[in-house]
Amino acid sequence: MLFKTDELGGLLMKYKAVIFDLDGTLLDTIEDIKITMNRALARYDYPQFSTEEYKYFVGKGVDNLIKQVIKAGRINNQAFDNLKKDYYEIYQEQSIINTKIYDGINELILNLKQMNISVNVLSNKPHVQTIEVIDHYFKKGTFDLVYGKKEEFLPKPDASSALDLINALNIKSEEVLYIGDTETDMLTATNSGFYSVGVLWGFRKEIELVQAGANKIVSHPLEILNLL
Repeated sequence: MLFKTDELGGLLMKYKAVIFDLDGTLLDTIEDIKITMNRALARYDYPQFSTEEYKYFVGKGVDNLIKQVIKAGRINNQAFDNLKKDYYEIYQEQSIINTKIYDGINELILNLKQMNISVNVLSNKPHVQTIEVIDHYFKKGTFDLVYGKKEEFLPKPDASSALDLINALNIKSEEVLYIGDTETDMLTATNSGFYSVGVLWGFRKEIELVQAGANKIVSHPLEILNLL
């Protein structure tokens, strides 16, 4: 039973907030990420990679993405700065071409808001890009707080940004449901004291989520309502 009763006999939700990862959880961004990175690589005649490969390169921020590409392509580490600069430049025009909201996400968010549950985003995508993408795909006011990767915090799975977010909401870790599609997300939830939900519509497979400590695995967004 995931409810408790207050002194007046009313039902109080155990979870007061939901925090979503962005890429692979709210939005299917992998094609635009792939095209952006491959276009940057093509400028220098470096090897390019497939969608499936990028699903395992992403998840820990742009710096890590580029490091993964450099390693896989056996590219000189000195290429990092140019590839990062080019990636940001290209992504400005590429970020909204193929990206789409996953089926069921808007309905899930609507239900959460009707239940007076705070709805938020925590991403390893750079903060400015995170805000731009959210503003393009979702109506103003959809989310209470949106955090991308900020300079003052380490990237997920470090808990610092997650804990700062819930501090701003004035809620406790045990009152948070954290939803994501990668090992990084499950570890973020664990490190932050959140209940973790691994989703199967994103970039990684169930075994990774289970091994990373997911409290629950779901295959469709609306299944999350059964946890509330």
